[in-house]
Amino acid sequence: MAIKSIVYEGTKLDLAYEILNKDKKKDLIFLHGWGANKELMQKAFGTKLGDFRHIYLDLSGFGKSQNPLVLDTYAYAKIISLFLDELKIYPKKSTILGHSFGGKIAVLLNPKNLILLSSAGILEPKSCKTKAKIILAKAFKLLGLASFTRLFRSEDVAKMSENMYNTFKLVVNEDFSMHFKQFLGRALIFWGKDDTATSLKSGEKISKLIANSTLTVYEGGHFFFLEKASNIEKVIKNDLL
Repeated sequence: MAIKSIVYEGTKLDLAYEILNKDKKKDLIFLHGWGANKELMQKAFGTKLGDFRHIYLDLSGFGKSQNPLVLDTYAYAKIISLFLDELKIYPKKSTILGHSFGGKIAVLLNPKNLILLSSAGILEPKSCKTKAKIILAKAFKLLGLASFTRLFRSEDVAKMSENMYNTFKLVVNEDFSMHFKQFLGRALIFWGKDDTATSLKSGEKISKLIANSTLTVYEGGHFFFLEKASNIEKVIKNDLL
């Protein structure tokens, strides 16, 4: 593992990353989803796609990368762009693979080839339970009882630092439909049929929005790729190599 320091809007950020297959000329950048890290992506693909140089990165605030700021997805894309500039890696000549939240960042980087695994970015209807929590949380804030809003957060969200919780609130409400529609490169989209975090309907919509794309659906949920990496590798090789 290595650390690369970049400066974003006057704040120094240390980003943890790892590079595999350093002798290869084609770059493949892996962007993990919310709450995950580079190790998860490396577990799935570290022994796959040997024709590419692999760049695994912990997004700011995850794994071993720090984040003292409140960010939206556009800020994450800028941070990663600065990071890639330091390594002299150019998205327009590269392939970027993004899972879930990482998919939103990936499309903003406008790579030559885009690989999406159950990408976030399509707003889906909130459940009645979620809507009720939002209403109650807003009511507590209006009453000056903001600290009580933690009672309405899920277990995973409740463990976040305050800046990462505020970051989460920003990124979860972003509609990226237009960004997917504007992407003109090649896109390979993979999805788990039983995904409950980002539904298959979102995958089908993204596939329709990106003109030059194909959608491949597998059995499994949001982390289907951990078991389907070998098949995903075959599809990528047949299409991009």
